[in-house]
Amino acid sequence: MWFNISAAPFLLTGFPGLGIFHPCISISFFVIYVSTLLGNGTILYLIREDHTLHQPMYYFVALLAATDLGVTLTTMPTVLGVLWLGHRAISQGACYFQSYLIHSLSIVESGVLLVMAYDRFIAIHSPLRYTSILTNARVVKIGLGVLMRGFILIVPIIITLSGFPYCGSHVLSHAFCLHQDVIKLACADITFNRLYPIVLVSLTGFLDSVLILISYILILNTVMGIASGKEQAKALNTCVSHISCVLVFYVTVTGLTLIHRFGKYVPHVVHIIMSYIYFLFPPFMNPIIYSIKTKQIRNGINRLLSLHRI
Repeated sequence: MWFNISAAPFLLTGFPGLGIFHPCISISFFVIYVSTLLGNGTILYLIREDHTLHQPMYYFVALLAATDLGVTLTTMPTVLGVLWLGHRAISQGACYFQSYLIHSLSIVESGVLLVMAYDRFIAIHSPLRYTSILTNARVVKIGLGVLMRGFILIVPIIITLSGFPYCGSHVLSHAFCLHQDVIKLACADITFNRLYPIVLVSLTGFLDSVLILISYILILNTVMGIASGKEQAKALNTCVSHISCVLVFYVTVTGLTLIHRFGKYVPHVVHIIMSYIYFLFPPFMNPIIYSIKTKQIRNGINRLLSLHRI
């Protein structure tokens, strides 16, 4: 086993000093969570049922929606438990597992956004070879590679995290378990757990963002070579949804990083709010973006709504 189930539980925290408002705040969170589940669930249902959406681009959209569902279902029980019911205790084993899922899915989401950029590059640079390059078998392999990268790379710090003694306070700063939050409570040498995440972020999030940027530089270079202005606009329009999702993800990541790194004098509640924005905003916005900006998905939603009216 990775962890000692009999060890004293950790205590989750909602919004310090705002305890009396927790029931009201929890209603807002509940609405956001339900909207996120419905939005991403609808995207997955449409892509599964609509054969016109059985294309590499939409398979990657489905993977993004599944990842967002995973993040939502991972954080929702403890967040609503703390805010709604005041249930703060979480066993160490459950805390490590939640932390593992949260950080793994964050890496997966970054990887999905990267492969979606690659998909757009192939579609614009080599449209006639698009389906022969991104075959179903290759899409499955890419998807498995993205998932394995996320779920394997995070294992070392979770294993070491579960082996540390926690002899002081067991109070965490959030309503869910984060590695950087739990590690502050350890009574041991945590050098590896401080350095490994830095290397991991550099090799995943930072590298992914650079490769996404390079992909769009190549896409722009290809588009500029198209003679027709109408065709240029049409090609770029297929990238709008993905660019929007990339901005939502990396702006929230950057904001959270800056707050944690340089926000020493920023009120603690701001740190907590930024953490919630990071985990709630992208999963909430992504299905909205694709529903509005992607004609095929928008048409699918309209057909689905018309069937329910009959």
